[in-house]
Amino acid sequence: MKLDLSRPGYYRVKRGQSLREIARVFLIPPRVLAAVNGLTAEPEEGQILSIPPSGGHLYVVRGGESKRLLCGSDEAFERKNFTSRLYPAQIVWI
Repeated sequence: MKLDLSRPGYYRVKRGQSLREIARVFLIPPRVLAAVNGLTAEPEEGQILSIPPSGGHLYVVRGGESKRLLCGSDEAFERKNFTSRLYPAQIVWI
């Protein structure tokens, strides 16, 4: 028997769940989940969210690190993380 560890393409929000909680479960930076789903506020119960495929490994940024150091170029960082901002304690894909 083969074990399937693929992530689902969609997820239905349960009562009381926050974007941050859902993102943590699927190992996705919260801003990426929000951007993919066009969210500007917390998701509502019953809302269907699109779960993007993994963009790499989750990483917590430390002071002094740059986009180029983390992803090879500013453009690659911005494409993976849906933001041009970089700051310490930020959760990103590398």
